[in-house]
Amino acid sequence: MLIITKEYSQDDIQNFKFNTYQFIIKRLLDYIISIILLIVTLPLWFIVKYKISKESPGTLLFFQTRVGINGKLFECIKFRTMSQNQKYTKHLYTQDDDPRIFPFGKFMRATRIDELPQLINVLKGDMHIIGPRAEWNVLVERYREEIKNYSIRNNIMPGITGLAQVRYPYGENLKDTKIKLVYDIFYIQNWSIKLELRIILETIAVIFGAKGK
Repeated sequence: MLIITKEYSQDDIQNFKFNTYQFIIKRLLDYIISIILLIVTLPLWFIVKYKISKESPGTLLFFQTRVGINGKLFECIKFRTMSQNQKYTKHLYTQDDDPRIFPFGKFMRATRIDELPQLINVLKGDMHIIGPRAEWNVLVERYREEIKNYSIRNNIMPGITGLAQVRYPYGENLKDTKIKLVYDIFYIQNWSIKLELRIILETIAVIFGAKGK
């Protein structure tokens, strides 16, 4: 299992980022994959719109403030999976059988369909296709205080999918977040085109296995 055994200095933390070559390759992949997926999945957007309007009348899209590269805030775009105007109250994390989620919303989460609008974020330059999960700013404030080295993951743009997302279940507590941070740091340290392609293939397996949440 991957383990973080040291406390990184501020200089170490600043070095956890992609070099110019890696960044250019990732952005090329971002644009190519995003444009292809938007074209291929366009009919699905109409199906999603119909299903949402039928099961949970209201807006099609859900916007939430997330933390991006260097702590920059941006509005993450997703298909709405919860009943209109639902808010985080008792739990900051989504729970199993969460009553706020309507049936088709649960299906979208399992298959990651709800994340398709994030392709717009990728094209805007808020996100990569692959990278650390874009976390809610309310949670990030807590993580920075309680998890050492957490700011390392914000040295690069977050991703729609990533090593932590495909190798570890949906995080439901602080312990899960610490473990996923290990995967994020490993990904940044060991980035390669081969690893990028492997994550894409594993993401496809998660989608068709309906293992998302």
